[in-house]
Amino acid sequence: MDFRHPHFAERGWLWLAVLGPLCLVLLHRYAAWARSRQLKLFAAPELILGLLQSHNPIRRLMKNLLLVVAVAGIGIAMARPQWGETTEVSKALGEDVMFLLDCSKSMLAADVQPSRLSRSKYAILDFVQQHGRGRVGLVAFAGQAFLQCPLTFDYDAFRDALLAIDEQTIPVGGTDIGRALDEAYRAMEKNDRHKILVLITDGEDLEKAGIKTAQALAEKGIVVYTIGVGTAAGSPIKVMNERGMLDYVKDEQGNVVESHLDEATLTAIAQMTHGSYQPLGPLGEGLGRIRRALEGASESNIAARQKKMGMDRFHVFVAAVILLLVVESLLGTRRKVSNIAP
Repeated sequence: MDFRHPHFAERGWLWLAVLGPLCLVLLHRYAAWARSRQLKLFAAPELILGLLQSHNPIRRLMKNLLLVVAVAGIGIAMARPQWGETTEVSKALGEDVMFLLDCSKSMLAADVQPSRLSRSKYAILDFVQQHGRGRVGLVAFAGQAFLQCPLTFDYDAFRDALLAIDEQTIPVGGTDIGRALDEAYRAMEKNDRHKILVLITDGEDLEKAGIKTAQALAEKGIVVYTIGVGTAAGSPIKVMNERGMLDYVKDEQGNVVESHLDEATLTAIAQMTHGSYQPLGPLGEGLGRIRRALEGASESNIAARQKKMGMDRFHVFVAAVILLLVVESLLGTRRKVSNIAP
């Protein structure tokens, strides 16, 4: 047996191993005094020796001693004595990955076919299908941000929430990346699981709060990966007009609005939080590269998740306590006395 590093895992219970036997000794002394007092009230002093002729004080002492040791053993067992070591490998079920999907009107641009938004949704579905080991969640954002799917292992529910997103999901126009990052962080549980945010957008941060919010998240240990959707050359945006026909979005001067990919902002957000920036690509290759990076990081951290654990030995003391109680119950306090006729 390995006797290295003996210690108690629950030291707080050691008080029972000390105070329990002490209280039991005091109780035994009180019981002995009470029995003596009752005998004196029951019989004359010259008759007491005859009444106690069959009593064996040594056996009484042994029974009391067995009980005292048993109570001490209970306290020691509850303190969880440990010696020896074993190595435990954490069986973590992957990371918590929260997707932040831009569903503003600029995501309807067709420089990525069939549109930026549709291609992003397909890429997210592929990511979850290939990397589905942990929990996934979804935040949709434009000028506001809302949690569409809390962190869950139910990939079917996540898929339904993702496919339901369109340009009308968020009624407030614009693109506020900072609000999206803040909403995603609030949706993350405050535990020790590895937390990943995947921001999927064209990067047009109209409120200019994304980098500042990313800096605050970096101080909390949150990693943000950014995916740029679209092209730097840009593309006009088409939306459904009142007559049910696709028409170009125009500004107040009547000029056709074009949306351009802002890679500088997305790169700054990723680097600030120790993540990385990837362009989505025509077939969602960017999310595929992030998926492979996360899988490689998980495999390389297996050794880091190994933990040295003490081996519980309380069962030894539990077995000893049971044995002591059995012996105590079988041990009588009387001895055989020969009946000699006068």
